[in-house]
Amino acid sequence: MPNQARVARVLATLLASMTIGAIVLMALGHNPPSAGPFSLWTYYRLDPVNKAISSQAAQSPDNWNSIQIYYSSTATGNIEQLASLNGLTNPDDINCHFCIYNGFGGSDGQIQTTKKWQKQSPATSAGSDKTIRICIIADGKTIHPTDCQLKRIQVLIDALCKKFHIQFRSIDYPSEWR
Repeated sequence: MPNQARVARVLATLLASMTIGAIVLMALGHNPPSAGPFSLWTYYRLDPVNKAISSQAAQSPDNWNSIQIYYSSTATGNIEQLASLNGLTNPDDINCHFCIYNGFGGSDGQIQTTKKWQKQSPATSAGSDKTIRICIIADGKTIHPTDCQLKRIQVLIDALCKKFHIQFRSIDYPSEWR
């Protein structure tokens, strides 16, 4: 009979701990605890890169021959904020094709395309009319790209290079690139 009492205590303890655990998980809801420097959950909930590189206009491998990556020189922001910082009244006039967010202004690693990319229009201050410009929300000095931004930029570059037959030596990284 002492065994039955022990079994009952173990089952009661197990039931109580499972109930407490379920209550804690329900309280968290869809707000998981911080995942640290990189989380696959946050990475996989982002749109696929292939969706980001598609456009409304027809695409040809002859349209692009190089990639220029540069920092926004801001700690936070999105396309609308970057446009206003550059004195533009219309966010469609921003001078890049893609913008990669750092979690402030958009989800960490989120790739947003601009009207220039959707229309397959050149960016005016790029090295040539055939340069794809990618803006990373960071300043490169005090605010560095997040791990998610670095992973997403690499996947984006790989996809662009493959689709448009761009040589890796034709990629221009910022001088502070890590």
